[in-house]
Amino acid sequence: MSIADFGVTGLTCNHCVMTVSRAAALVPGVTGVTIDLVANGQSTLHIESDSDVDAVALEKAIDDAGYELVH
Repeated sequence: MSIADFGVTGLTCNHCVMTVSRAAALVPGVTGVTIDLVANGQSTLHIESDSDVDAVALEKAIDDAGYELVH
């Protein structure tokens, strides 16, 4: 298992955390998601996976949920 961390902006509350978590969990290869919320700042998205996760698919999922993945 591997863990990759990404910055995410636009999160302000636990509802935002749940929305991003659900979107990220649907990306193929993702086996777990946790987020360290920094309201109105850059939160940290922790992605657990058993194989490589397609970063483009992850970014699209987060964007489609209304948030921005920071590189």
